Amino acid sequence: MAIYDLFSRRAARNRQEKRNSIENQNIPVSAENFLAYFGIQSGNLPAVTIDSALAVPAVWAAVAFLSRTLAALPLHAYRDTKDGPKQLTGRLEAIVHDAPNPEQGSFKFWQWFWQQVFTGGRGLAWIERTPQGVDSIWPMDPTKTTIRRVSGRVLYQFGDAQHPVKEYPAEDIIDIPFMLWHDGLRHYGPITMASKAIQLALAMNDYGSNFFAGGGVPPLALQGPLPAGNDAIKRAQGDIKRTIDAAKNANDPIFPIPAGYTLNPVGLDPAKGQMIEARRFQVEEIARAYQLPKVFLQDLTGATFSNTEQQNLMLVQHLVGQWAQALEDELNLKLFGRGNSGGKYIEHNLDGLLRGDFVTRMTGLAQGVQNGLITPNEGRALDNRPAKENGDKLYIQGATVVLGSNAPQPTMPAANDNKPNEAEAA
Repeated sequence: MAIYDLFSRRAARNRQEKRNSIENQNIPVSAENFLAYFGIQSGNLPAVTIDSALAVPAVWAAVAFLSRTLAALPLHAYRDTKDGPKQLTGRLEAIVHDAPNPEQGSFKFWQWFWQQVFTGGRGLAWIERTPQGVDSIWPMDPTKTTIRRVSGRVLYQFGDAQHPVKEYPAEDIIDIPFMLWHDGLRHYGPITMASKAIQLALAMNDYGSNFFAGGGVPPLALQGPLPAGNDAIKRAQGDIKRTIDAAKNANDPIFPIPAGYTLNPVGLDPAKGQMIEARRFQVEEIARAYQLPKVFLQDLTGATFSNTEQQNLMLVQHLVGQWAQALEDELNLKLFGRGNSGGKYIEHNLDGLLRGDFVTRMTGLAQGVQNGLITPNEGRALDNRPAKENGDKLYIQGATVVLGSNAPQPTMPAANDNKPNEAEAA
């Protein structure tokens, strides 16, 4: 099973639709099939591939935003200890945080990986191991990978005509699908499943560009008496074409038409067709395909300060956090095994999303230090600041005591006790 066989099946279905015609007695005459009798079928819309879909600004923005956001999240390796989690150093930390392999830095590698998830619907990477442990993580092109199940085990076959085919067990492959099929092997991709919405967006892009390329003049028809004879009709068609070209290209507001004829527009006025509203709706449709708040596709229609802030929280809680969890689970399973007796684990630091909001970040760090959650030096390390002396102690507000505590409180003399001090008594 090829990873992108969805595209081939869809293309085959489109070819079958093109063969449907009024001569085919098996086509029922019904509302949904009526337009097919007149040659108006989904096959007439622009074909959707990954490259053509990325030509839609909303799709481009969604893929670029999600892939860059997830790639920018700090990813670290930790070990559970009796004193709590401890960040690891060495080879493993360098692989997950700095550079998965000698050819790619962390951001470049994970951005490419997430681009595959949000376009074709699957991100794949191969774990290279040595006797000393994990050595590197390498990208795998999903279009050159076949997934199959043999004797209950999932195997990944990678290669093409230019590269020898190699087979890898599932435990050596990082695999993040957008959504799996019922068989647990194939997948649904966002561009494939949203192809109708993307087709409509492409068609509106083409219509808009053609309309304005023609000077904003819709197609025109010349209405009047038609001459008899093939040659005369061809000459009339030439007159009509010249008239339409003159309407598109003339700089003068007045241009001549043959006597006895009238010039009428053919087609729909974009304003009457609600083209602006339709294109805006397509942005919403594409945002739905990625479960992405539309404000992150630069659509601020109906946005206010408060609901935009809520969409920002929704992004972390219901989208970025979920994809981060999917990658963490896959890395922890494939790098350390199901038992994981060593207590090691990989985890994103979602606080990285706050780096662009200085006030919020500083407020959060201050509250963490003041409430004994982190030490000052731990807070400084999050911003790559050097440690300071006495910065490794936990602090807490002095007015906070244990509930029900009977600890003696220092007493101070009343300000108006009118007792002479020792100097006055002397």
